[in-house]
Amino acid sequence: MIKENTLYRLLYRIRRFEETVLDNFPRGVFFGTTHTYLGQEADAVGVLAHIQENDIIISNHRCHGHFLAYGGDPHALFAELMGRATGVCGGRGGSQHLHWRNFYSNGILGGIIPIATGMALAEKYKQSGSITVAFLGDGTLGEGVIYEAFNMASLWKVPILYVLENNHIAQTTPISLAVAGNIEERFRSFNIPSHHLDTSDIHQIMPVASELLTRVRMEGSPHALIIETNRFGPHSKGDDTRDPDRVNDLRIKYDPVQIQALRLNPAERNIIESEVDMEIKTAFEKASADPFPV
Repeated sequence: MIKENTLYRLLYRIRRFEETVLDNFPRGVFFGTTHTYLGQEADAVGVLAHIQENDIIISNHRCHGHFLAYGGDPHALFAELMGRATGVCGGRGGSQHLHWRNFYSNGILGGIIPIATGMALAEKYKQSGSITVAFLGDGTLGEGVIYEAFNMASLWKVPILYVLENNHIAQTTPISLAVAGNIEERFRSFNIPSHHLDTSDIHQIMPVASELLTRVRMEGSPHALIIETNRFGPHSKGDDTRDPDRVNDLRIKYDPVQIQALRLNPAERNIIESEVDMEIKTAFEKASADPFPV
């Protein structure tokens, strides 16, 4: 059982990393674009707390939180965003395209799902016992290629967990204008069992994620987890068309970091926050001084 203070540290680390990115992006220290994970931290931590060493993680354009929850180094991630040689991919992948150990991300909407499904199928053929976890968002539901992948995953009994993080807005398009019908039924129509969670509380996400990952591992077949979540930041750097009062209301009601913070005493929480603040500050400053690739 993961301790409450450890969970808070993991959530708060992602929060401070992403806040640092948004605060410093206007200074021109990062290359390309970026998509922060503010508000969705409990999804990544809650799911990836249960993976095994050789499992494969496939992420999307909003990948920083997944990378850090997987165990990635904040300094290497800052350096990658800055195009430095010490970055996760030597400064050549940027914010959206990461590869470290068994973690991969891709910025092409929907393009990750056939890749993830194929990688899971390969592990099945190798009889490695490893499974794949693939994160996608509600905006990806408009991409036809994912349904081809779901069909093959079901037919071929592929060991994969699809984690759909529904933050209710695809860039600037609310889900009410983009997605018809029931999301769970989209998976079930391919005979993929689907579980739905409407929470940002890591205590509610972790046991369900653990159970589903166990099922995928034991059955060797696909499952889906849909998590209703809330994005607190803009789609990328500053393209948020939502009413600021609405976003503030989401922060008040659904902040996963604050929900977990209430489970710690103030002194313990202050120590963790001070340590993580220093960790992130040091990582940012170190990356800023690192060399560019030759």
